[in-house]
This record gives sequence, C-alpha cells and structure tokens, in this order.
Amino acid sequence: MLAAAVVVLAAGPTLLGGCARSSGDFTVLSYNVAGLPQEISTVNPDAHIPLISPLLEAYDFVLTQEDFDWWVPALDGFTFAHYHEQLRAQVTHPYQSAQWPGPAAAGIDPAVREAPFVGDGLGVLSRMAFADETRVAWHDCFGGVDTNDGGAADCLAGKGFSVVTMTLTRGRTVDVYNLHGEAGATDLDQTLQEDDFVQLAAYINSHSAGRAVILGGDTNLHTNSNHPDGHNGADTRAWAAFLAATGLTDTCDALDCPDVSSIDKIAYRNGDGVTLTPTSHDFPHEQFEDAEGEDLSDHWPLVVGFHWEAQPR
Repeated sequence: MLAAAVVVLAAGPTLLGGCARSSGDFTVLSYNVAGLPQEISTVNPDAHIPLISPLLEAYDFVLTQEDFDWWVPALDGFTFAHYHEQLRAQVTHPYQSAQWPGPAAAGIDPAVREAPFVGDGLGVLSRMAFADETRVAWHDCFGGVDTNDGGAADCLAGKGFSVVTMTLTRGRTVDVYNLHGEAGATDLDQTLQEDDFVQLAAYINSHSAGRAVILGGDTNLHTNSNHPDGHNGADTRAWAAFLAATGLTDTCDALDCPDVSSIDKIAYRNGDGVTLTPTSHDFPHEQFEDAEGEDLSDHWPLVVGFHWEAQPR
C-alpha cells in the first residue's frame, strides 16, 4: 500500500497548491486477465481473478482485456459472470469504466455479424479523471462456438476498442485507447486483424486529430518475423503500417524492451500541448503468480512508466 500511495502522490492530483501542475509521472498497466469461464479457460480464473485484484493497486492507469462484464442477463447466475466485479473488489481507483453498452451502441451491424454472447472485455481503472468513454466493435469477426472452423471464437464477444479522455492537469488531456485484436491463425483471421488496425487508425485520425494519445492492449500481432503465427512477417508489417498511419511510437522503439515480439503492446504520441516520454517498460510477471508459481493469466502484465509535461500551445 505504501508503494501505491507514493504513486498517487506522483501522478496527482492535477492541482497543487491551487496551481495547475506542469509535469508529472504515471504508470500504465495493460493486462489480459483471461476472464473466460473456468470450464473453457486454459488457466484458473475462479481462483486467479480475485488474486489479480489487489495487484492492480500499484498502477495509476489500468487497461484490462478479457475482463468480461457478461452483459446478457441470463448469465447472472453463473460464477464467471462475477469475474468483472471480483477484479474490482480490492482496488481504490476512483475512476472506472462503465458496463459494455451493448451491440447497437458499440456499432455492431446485425446485417454483418450476429449480436455477441458477451461484451468486449475491455476495462479501465484510473487514478486520474477521465471522461467521454466510447466503445467501438470491430467491423467483422471470425470464429464461433465450434472452434473446428479454425477460428478462436472471436464472434462470441463484442471485441474492438475503447477510448477515454484522461485529464493530466487543467487544460491538458490524453486520449487513451484500449484494444483487443482478432485472434486465431487462419488466413481469414489474418485479413481481419489487418482490417481492424486500418479501422482503428482511421478512428484515431478522426477522433483524436492533433491530440496526445496512449494506446495499449492485446493486439494479437506477433511482430517477431520468426513466430509461426506471424504469417511470414504480415503481423510486423500491419503494426508498422498502423504506427505510420497514426504517428504513434511503440514504447519498445523508444526504450530497450525485453521482448519486442509480445502481442501485448503500448504505444504513444504527443499532441495538443502534452509531451509524453516513456521511462520504463516491464513485464513484472513474477508479481502476478499464485503461491505455486503459476501465472495468474495466460498473458504477462505489461507496465510502462510515463513522464508528461504541459507545453505552451
């Protein structure tokens, strides 16, 4: 708790002695928490989700994926329907994302794809105020209940991206995006992955034109050209094209990262009077293990530290 308290003092409040702050530091955690039902999960969410909750306290801005809020009322009686609540049970972040708004509000066209079984699994916890939360589903998906189709059951969830506007200090804000890309390794999955990042780039260039941006999440892009699911470098090319189209910089291009091929990524850009500088990049997986040394998720948590400065416009 002492470490968490120190972080809070470093990052906020936005006003100090009645004056707007001109600089500060904060941490961003991106973590796929593997919140699928216990019966189909490759890990142990029944036991692990409650263990993850207190570990989130140490971070200022938390982006979660597979943090499903199970928007279908008929699921309320199942244990897995409460993972979302359990994940938040031991955190004190005053700002938290709302429930997934449903397929229509997320822009799912019933003529293109059926309504998903669950929400988008995207969650935000923050010690800094944020507003204007928006959820956008990917235009299309592949993969149903029967994974014999070769997909990864993507169409059962409303996967896509979310964006909130986070306040650093008076008059200085950052648009923060959270995403979960199309999974699966079929040729169709690959095409949809590339289409998703074209869709996301277009949205960022419209919604966040000229503004500072932080983007994090599970991209499902294997940017190591030797990875068997990288489609002979297609994932690397898709990520590079996305960064070029949006003016974002992968934090691994600014820092010495331990594993640039991870599908969990955080990127950023400056804008509208805000300069962001990444100061650290880490996968603190040892802290996210149970008593037997088992990982609490099938992903490692990614943590990036940022220093910000408010510049004259």
